[in-house]
Amino acid sequence: MSVTVDTNVLVYADNEADAAHSSARELLQDLAAGPAIFYLFWPALLGYLRIVTHPAILPRPLTPASAAHNVEQLIALPHVRVPGELPGFWTQYMTVSGAQTRGNDVPDVHLVALMRQHEVRVIHTRDRGFRRFDGIEARDPLA
Repeated sequence: MSVTVDTNVLVYADNEADAAHSSARELLQDLAAGPAIFYLFWPALLGYLRIVTHPAILPRPLTPASAAHNVEQLIALPHVRVPGELPGFWTQYMTVSGAQTRGNDVPDVHLVALMRQHEVRVIHTRDRGFRRFDGIEARDPLA
């Protein structure tokens, strides 16, 4: 079974001050160790970079170089895949969005469209909004 994670899991795994840190870090380590393929999609990775380097979000943000290094370490692991959009992505995006997506939901729909294109059915996330997407199993790593 192929799985992925949302931005929030990546952020929690890196932010030792967060109550979810230990659970998220352990989950990432387990997924990255394999043997199943662990998909990381660019919207989640770039969201991670945006949040962990932002001084208004974290009291001690990472430097851009440090955050980029963390991403490089993750995507270099043998069981990790970082696929992008395939032909037909826009059609898949519009199917997921129903032409109704706006604002903060855009990255979630982008991620779900990528998941569907790459046949990834499970996402580890604290965001309950992913439960609204048919065919996607959203698992809360703290539940």
